Amino acid sequence: MSKISELFTVSGLSTEQDWQTIVSNQYCHYIGRKCLKNRKSEPEISIGTCTVKYGKELGGVIICPHRLLERKQIFMDCIHLLSNHEPGNELHILPEVTIPGGCVDYFIVSTNANRKVQDFVGIELQTLDTTGTVWPERQRFLKEKGLIDANADTQSVKPFGMNWKMTAKTTLVQLHHKIETFENLGKHLVLVIQDCLVDYMKKEFSFSHISNQPKLGDSMHFHSYSLSMQKNKSYKIGLKERYSTDRIGISKLLGLQAKANIELEVMLKILEAKISDKTLFTI
Repeated sequence: MSKISELFTVSGLSTEQDWQTIVSNQYCHYIGRKCLKNRKSEPEISIGTCTVKYGKELGGVIICPHRLLERKQIFMDCIHLLSNHEPGNELHILPEVTIPGGCVDYFIVSTNANRKVQDFVGIELQTLDTTGTVWPERQRFLKEKGLIDANADTQSVKPFGMNWKMTAKTTLVQLHHKIETFENLGKHLVLVIQDCLVDYMKKEFSFSHISNQPKLGDSMHFHSYSLSMQKNKSYKIGLKERYSTDRIGISKLLGLQAKANIELEVMLKILEAKISDKTLFTI
């Protein structure tokens, strides 16, 4: 049996789906366009794997960051960190904003009626990287659905794995490079992550100084999400735990140094240049 839990945002356990159309359209509902995970040897083909069955994770392990965008819940769960947001302000979601220290996946921004930034929160998405390729599992899934015949891809017995160590360390190093910028500005950076990856970090790194009673005064926040199966066999993410720390706390995890500084007015200009009707946060 294939280890694909979700393909092109659809649960593999669903019995009422037109899989031929789903695979042909290659559509990702979370980003509202064709899936961006293309096969290197055939770039016109989207791989489409959102979640896979692995180990003891009953709900599956999320391997595509866009899967975390379900219902835009992760943005709703960060609004409380916009301390200067007021009724009547607009909310905007800005993707891929470059700052000193790297590129941040999303910003949720509060603006006044003239679309001048009043407050903002940076949001980073992190899911597990795989070792090997998930492609044979995808092809087995399509074979089980009767869409393809047996071929060399489905016959491959080499399993894929989860790159726990590299994913965790790379994530923390990137956070360390970026958090100083946010802390200097008195703003928040949030890491959105699946609970199984947080559990790994707890085992491999010292989390004793990371508070599981998050403080608004901390610059770095961790939002841990679980993945659960619903009655209709679909999957749903839900906020499970929250943690917080600061630049020093991230440094204690890695023992690294990184310097990044930027004036608040410069950051506001970067964000305001990206704001438009298209970036409005709507539900």
